[in-house]
Amino acid sequence: MRRRVAALALLCALASLATGCGIRATSVPVDAGAAPSRVGCVLSDDRESPEGGGSASVVRVYLVCGSRVSPVEREVRMPGGRSSAERLPVARKLLNELRKPPQTVEKSAGFETAVPRRLTISKGTDGDPDEALRLSEPLDKLPPYALAQIVCTYADTSAADAEGGVVLGGPAGSGKRDGNGDGDGNDGDGSPLRRYECGSALRTHPQSAETAGTHL
Repeated sequence: MRRRVAALALLCALASLATGCGIRATSVPVDAGAAPSRVGCVLSDDRESPEGGGSASVVRVYLVCGSRVSPVEREVRMPGGRSSAERLPVARKLLNELRKPPQTVEKSAGFETAVPRRLTISKGTDGDPDEALRLSEPLDKLPPYALAQIVCTYADTSAADAEGGVVLGGPAGSGKRDGNGDGDGNDGDGSPLRRYECGSALRTHPQSAETAGTHL
């Protein structure tokens, strides 16, 4: 009898080892790596979206974020609204937005501006096409990121031409005199004009603004 009891006890002990005595084994933790970092260039979901109203309009302003320029929405009191045909007042208002430091929520998401605070814009001079706008600095003196910001911000507003192109030049009289009087725009009668388009290449590679655009 004692042998039977001992054998039964041994069998129970072996069975307990095999079944874990009713206790479930815990799974082995898997190292999933570091927690994902916060994605930049994206405004937080709790940011209140601008709605516009009255004389205010919701406009897209392009800022620098990382190695590209990306749009943010702002509520701006535009002269005559977003559809205004007044090219210069709209261009000035949008340039003023580009010169401002980014809002707190924009800065937290990684946005900044490369547009100089001193930069101004004026209408074209005599002989310029109607859609021409002239900046207070020569185009080749502007940071390329700033030029990309201006072009893309203007592209879908009345500051652009009928096809969405933006015609820009430096200050009148800033052209280099070549002495041959051939009327190529480099004889002191104004900085050459260029027409730009806000394509994906300019948005993703703003440094290309240095060589972008078509001479007029």
